[in-house]
Amino acid sequence: MKVLKFGGTSVGSVKSILCLKRIVEKEAKRQPIVVVVSALGGITDKLLATAQMALSGDELYKKEFDAMVTRHHQMIDTIITDPKKRENLFFSVDVLFDQLKSIYYGVYLIHDLSDKTRNAIVSYGERLSSHIVATLVKNAKLFDAREFIQTEHKNKKNVLDSELTSGLVRKAFEELPRISVVPGFISRDEHTGETTNLGRGGSDYTAAIIAAALNAEVLEIWTDVDGFMTADPRVIRTAYTINELSYKEAMELCNFGAKVIYPPTIYPVCIKNIPIKVKNTFNPNGPGTVIKDKIVNDRKVIKGISSISGTTLITVTGLSMVGVIGVNRRIFTALAVNGISVFLVSQASSENSTSIAVKDSDADEAVNVLNDEFAKEIETGAMFPMHAESGLATIAIVGENMKHTPGIAGKLFGTLGRSGISVIACAQGASETNISFVIDGMYLRKSLNVIHDSFFLSEYNVLNLFICGVGTVGNKLIEQIKLQYEELKLNRRLKLNVVGIASSTHAIFNRDGIDLDNYHEQLKNSKESDTSNLRKEVIGMNIFNSVFVDCTASKDVSALYQEFLEHNISVIAANKIAASSDYGSYIRLKKTALSKGVKFRFETNVGAGLPIIGTINDLCNSGDKILKIEAVLSGTLNFIFNELSASVPFSEAVKRAKEQGYSEPDPRIDLSGTDVIRKLVILTREAGYKTEINDVEKHLFIPEQFFNGTLEEFWRNLPQLDADFEERRKNLEAFGKRWRFVAKMEMGHTSVSLQEVEKGHPFYNLEGSNNIVMLTTERYKEYPMLIQGYGAGASVTAAGVFANIMSIANI
Repeated sequence: MKVLKFGGTSVGSVKSILCLKRIVEKEAKRQPIVVVVSALGGITDKLLATAQMALSGDELYKKEFDAMVTRHHQMIDTIITDPKKRENLFFSVDVLFDQLKSIYYGVYLIHDLSDKTRNAIVSYGERLSSHIVATLVKNAKLFDAREFIQTEHKNKKNVLDSELTSGLVRKAFEELPRISVVPGFISRDEHTGETTNLGRGGSDYTAAIIAAALNAEVLEIWTDVDGFMTADPRVIRTAYTINELSYKEAMELCNFGAKVIYPPTIYPVCIKNIPIKVKNTFNPNGPGTVIKDKIVNDRKVIKGISSISGTTLITVTGLSMVGVIGVNRRIFTALAVNGISVFLVSQASSENSTSIAVKDSDADEAVNVLNDEFAKEIETGAMFPMHAESGLATIAIVGENMKHTPGIAGKLFGTLGRSGISVIACAQGASETNISFVIDGMYLRKSLNVIHDSFFLSEYNVLNLFICGVGTVGNKLIEQIKLQYEELKLNRRLKLNVVGIASSTHAIFNRDGIDLDNYHEQLKNSKESDTSNLRKEVIGMNIFNSVFVDCTASKDVSALYQEFLEHNISVIAANKIAASSDYGSYIRLKKTALSKGVKFRFETNVGAGLPIIGTINDLCNSGDKILKIEAVLSGTLNFIFNELSASVPFSEAVKRAKEQGYSEPDPRIDLSGTDVIRKLVILTREAGYKTEINDVEKHLFIPEQFFNGTLEEFWRNLPQLDADFEERRKNLEAFGKRWRFVAKMEMGHTSVSLQEVEKGHPFYNLEGSNNIVMLTTERYKEYPMLIQGYGAGASVTAAGVFANIMSIANI
């Protein structure tokens, strides 16, 4: 035989209760079954709320009562087609409603709502629904759970008398009907005969008690989800159904907030080794979750994550606690006597403090109870008054295989730390099935997502990107991400989730991801935005595994890096300003990234997609010392000097560089050497030398006056230089030499200048807008290292930024 329990959502609507009918009648063809039902969805809350209204003398309780009657009547009218059955059911239901109406009226008249009366009122939900189900399902027999589910009053609670109840259940079902219907949740006090209940979720418990007493083949819990999920799907969209759980794992998940089944449900069936199946009433063909003793070939280290929001941490502390036996006994006894549940305990090895986690709703009473218990010690100063910290959340990661896998706790806390999440208290039992910890409640969503992602409970590793700048580089980057998106998901299990895109005037944000097919249209229709709003949105989203990608040349945007890094947001910059600004700011950015466990990457600041900075880092990190750097770092200037010929004067070469997108919109930025100087400063710093922009010796090739005035004046005056450049070019050609604008660093001394290079020099045959860097180090002294390639252009720069993103994803 089987026991099937149907929750409130499974009987709460016409659609769901008809699904119940199909499931039950199909199962009954195979074997006898016991069906345990909850009240119609939401009715239990409505019963209690209406009682409170009656207690306060609010006559609107009558309206609420009538609404409950109407809801049940409408359901009966819709689902019971046989006139005689419908008439009999209406009679039975109305008798119950008449009783309930009288009880409410009594509460209203005498303004008293005792526990006895409240228990009686709340029992009507299941009593009503069980009558409806017993009539709806063919050949079903209705039982009254109060005849065999017996409780006794202990510690202010109704506690099941297991031995008595088991015997009564076996007696009640001695002759087992094909289909038995039992109201869940409700019970009776064995001494007084009063109606009691098994607490919220008690219908699950009723089903488990019956299953254990009757040695059922299986206990099926039918609800509105497909089973236990790896995490709350409302918080983690990538959460999925767990196929199998052990009893221990299920118990741990239930105790820490997973609302799939009521925690006490597991014990009665566990000791009888009866499996539990969690199934979806609306998806009966789904596999659901099976809970059993042993799981074969179980390789998952972590099975699921659960959490409790609304946590208060109370710390009991004092020097008198050290070495004193019985302090913890007093703590827990005092709380237990007052009906306060503690769900996490953390104690220092010095024994001078014990921290306990309780629900926020119990916090004030718990503090008062403990202050009273230790009043004498507090008065003498041997102990301090209780310290309570609210607004917290408790998270548990659960999995029996954790005990066979070293380093789980280290990985857990390292992952949280890199995301800027501090652990306030933690607890881990010797069984290692559950690691629980307390955090600031504002980081709950972020914590759940980063843990789910880190422990591969998610189908994909997710990187959340904020992209600032939608010019040539930004657009190319987004295009490359879009093209690689499916490939990375398929072969790397990596999901690049673009959650923010900002231009200089507008911005859009969506933590679930932005549609990259029409982001231009979304940006155009969005509200205006500035750097202040950008900072607020990026930090305020508080999203895990987040990366800010700067594809602008904005000083204001680069000024945001420090705060982003402090909030554990990695930064990737195509923008050169931050890495070449004052040395103190540069070092602070690097140190902040290191201390926070996030990344500050700016490989494309020099050489676009060429691996120049990374190579210098690798050399220095391996113990080599950079002695000299010689480089052609401006693709724009190299293009200009390669274009020069008898038929292409200097002014025309500059114009071509702008037209083909190699130069800045204002070419004077390139011609002044500013861009090259910034790049040289960055390389010198990465090589381990302290330098500032003003330390670089500048030997420019254009008179200073050409950099003054408007851009129009510059273009008008530029041809004045053509004759001089042509004469110098002819002389250069006669000697078989070429011009290269060279950046140089030697033992920390830096300079930029236009140099003449001969045939055979590594820089001589440098084509187009290519860059080249020659590194002389202690290891590469006789034969310097050369890095050469395409060093300009939106596509290669975007590819370099993409490579930086991938390097973070690989961590």
